[in-house]
Amino acid sequence: MAPSVLTYIGDHVAVFAGRQQCAPRPGTALPADTHVLVTVAWTCPLDGGELRYRATLFHDVDPTARHLAIIATESGERELALDSRAPEVALSGAGSSALQVVGRFVQAGIEHIFLGYDHIAFLAAIVLWAQRLWPVIKIVTAFTIAHSITLSLAALQIVVFPSAIVEPAIAATIIFVAVENFFLRNVDGRWRVTFVFGLIHGFGFASALQEIGLPANAAVPALAAFNIGVEIGQVVIVALIFPLLLWSDRIGHRAA
Repeated sequence: MAPSVLTYIGDHVAVFAGRQQCAPRPGTALPADTHVLVTVAWTCPLDGGELRYRATLFHDVDPTARHLAIIATESGERELALDSRAPEVALSGAGSSALQVVGRFVQAGIEHIFLGYDHIAFLAAIVLWAQRLWPVIKIVTAFTIAHSITLSLAALQIVVFPSAIVEPAIAATIIFVAVENFFLRNVDGRWRVTFVFGLIHGFGFASALQEIGLPANAAVPALAAFNIGVEIGQVVIVALIFPLLLWSDRIGHRAA
């Protein structure tokens, strides 16, 4: 396994000094229980220019894959999430500004809610029979408050549940609401169950955030930005779904 891992790393990770690519030294790959520890060093010319680290790991498998880079210098450590749009980082100089961190994590939150089909299914099911805007606002607000609580607790490692529990629990919330839709069409009080189920979904959001990694020097702003991104995506989804549901319901009544 080690040669294939090292070959893949060599094809997708590089260090540059200015425009010159640094020469990699023979690396090592040590398998562990849940991961493989890969150590690689590069030899760079002293006068080559600014050192830059470039990684395109797993972009050939998943274009949305992110790579967390921890850059250690004499002034301390900084963490950066690299992706297909920004696969490169300077190994010297200042880290990302607070505004850049916030922007990156807002985008990550939006992407997660749009790619999280389980969350979309839950939102669609929970507002399915809504006929007025006010119940929808209460439902969305309850969901937002609830998942913000557990997202924060889990992301900060205060309360953590394994994904083996969280993912089936999220699926159960969708099934519950879907079945309930056959028997209940009054959604005025549905914000209560939405709050409870939102607590569960928050742990799912936290799992996605943990895959990206919170920057050690800006954990709270990054967490808040990710949550804001989730809310933006959530509002957009509901804003698209709700009018369509109203329209389809009216068409159904006319046909009847």
